[in-house]
Amino acid sequence: MIVGIVGLGLIGGSMAKAYKKAGCTVYCCNRTEQTARFAQLAGAADGLLDGETIPRCELILLTVYPEASVDWLRAHRQEIAKTATVIDCCGVKRAVCEACFAIAAAQGFEFVGGHPMAGTQFSGFKYSDGDLFRGAPMVLVPKKGVDMAYLENIKRLLQPAGFGTLSVTTAEEHDRLIAFTSQLAHVVSNAYIKSPTARRHAGFSAGSYKDLTRVAWLNETMWTELFLDNRDDLIFELDHIIGELEKYKAALEAGDGETLKALLKEGREIKEEVDGGGKGNG
Repeated sequence: MIVGIVGLGLIGGSMAKAYKKAGCTVYCCNRTEQTARFAQLAGAADGLLDGETIPRCELILLTVYPEASVDWLRAHRQEIAKTATVIDCCGVKRAVCEACFAIAAAQGFEFVGGHPMAGTQFSGFKYSDGDLFRGAPMVLVPKKGVDMAYLENIKRLLQPAGFGTLSVTTAEEHDRLIAFTSQLAHVVSNAYIKSPTARRHAGFSAGSYKDLTRVAWLNETMWTELFLDNRDDLIFELDHIIGELEKYKAALEAGDGETLKALLKEGREIKEEVDGGGKGNG
């Protein structure tokens, strides 16, 4: 398989390494050509993704920010083979899919929205890992009306990455869910670490602190774009959590142990319901 990778950050670099490891021919491009050249020296790519190599690709993966993904596809749409499939790896889907489905339909190639549910708090090619996606979920947003044969082909194209599961949904449902499972978590973590107590926590923190603050270490440029592209769904989740936090604050201010206990019990029971049992402190 001949694969093109647009962007060589954590996700793109990991994709390049995974596909290269699987024996594919990998062409890549990056905002800074130096990184693309380094990827070749590191054995993660065979050459540059350009006007000569784009038409050779059976699969092109867009692993840059949402706006940049749309811009790249629009700029290079006439160079992409009609037999090719383009899959983006952005963290939001409505903003990307609406534009890219239209571009692909006009040019005659296939586009599928995608979101690999894997990553770390670090960014950049130097942190990329060819096994990053092994066993991880991949969310797909195909065009309407596809059949099982179409999805089997997408599964084949993604096989070298090593995903554990492939889930199919709509762009709207993806963005609603990701506002809760990912974006809200990043906002809460980022806000939590701003406590004046944070600089004095050494020696007093365990797993709870580490779990809650891990994603505060983020790429603010990327997450700003993702948050704004999905601001309606994220605002909904923020309104809800702020409302819940106000309940805990009110109970504490009133010294109302019964209400506080009930709130804590409710949260524990919902956690058990949605994710299963398990106890832990820290």
